[in-house]
Amino acid sequence: MTTGFYHFQDDARNAGIQIDINGQLFHRDRAMVSVFDSGFVLGDGIWEGLRVFNGRVAFFDEHMDRLFEGAKALDFELDLSRAQLSERIDRLLAANGMHDGVSIRLMVSRGVKSTPNQDPRVTIGGPTIVIIAEFKEPDPELLVRGLRIFTVHVRRGHPDVQDPRLNTHSKLNCITACIQATKAGFDEALMLDPHGFVATCNSTHFFIVRGNEVWTSTGDYCLTGITRANVINLCRNNAIPVFEKNFSLSQVYGAQEAFVTGTFGGLVPVIEVDGRSIGERRHGPMVKHLQSLYGELVDKVTRA
Repeated sequence: MTTGFYHFQDDARNAGIQIDINGQLFHRDRAMVSVFDSGFVLGDGIWEGLRVFNGRVAFFDEHMDRLFEGAKALDFELDLSRAQLSERIDRLLAANGMHDGVSIRLMVSRGVKSTPNQDPRVTIGGPTIVIIAEFKEPDPELLVRGLRIFTVHVRRGHPDVQDPRLNTHSKLNCITACIQATKAGFDEALMLDPHGFVATCNSTHFFIVRGNEVWTSTGDYCLTGITRANVINLCRNNAIPVFEKNFSLSQVYGAQEAFVTGTFGGLVPVIEVDGRSIGERRHGPMVKHLQSLYGELVDKVTRA
């Protein structure tokens, strides 16, 4: 059975959670948005995935920077400030009795339309803001086993088609990539950029280790990743050579280690790419070291 980066173990407590829709709390069975909502009609919206540790959202400011920049790029305004969004999240966590081991999906669409049409001018009212908080942690077996990934034909595109830096609801290319990798019997998809260099995975950022160096893509064709940026900064602050550069699949196949990053799972090792074993098919020393540094960073920012 294949399992992606976001694989988790079911938690019975999620059956009774409350969900925030535009400031009102609803039991999950009654949490609904209009069929005329921009997010449902056309995937017209943005979102953030957040983690809660020690009762606090990790890297909240960085996530809000990306959220508000995305809204500006799509030419709509949130009718809440960062402080007000933080208050809503805190209220929801309190209502659900949540303090740790929590994953949040914060979704913002352009709002409800008067008719199902792509034109933003038929939107009536303000944006729709949905906050879903669940008891959810990465599957510990996956963190030990690592991921097997597969290079797909679906490319990360140029920003004049659909800017890959935006965290929008429109993720069809990533979904198609994920489907192809799953059908091939792998956990995740590795995606190339338009020039044939390694770009990113369908839902995570990709790194390799060659010698004592950590490599990742230039970032030109991938989401502006918060965990990715934190890992790069951890390398720089701990005398680990790190490079954002173009590199090819043949250089991936010859890597000593590989891993992916994302808000949900942090750092997860990659043990196989396109049927080629990476290193010794287990946690390598660099991945272990970076996992430790990242864990310390998360603990620091959530206990400050």
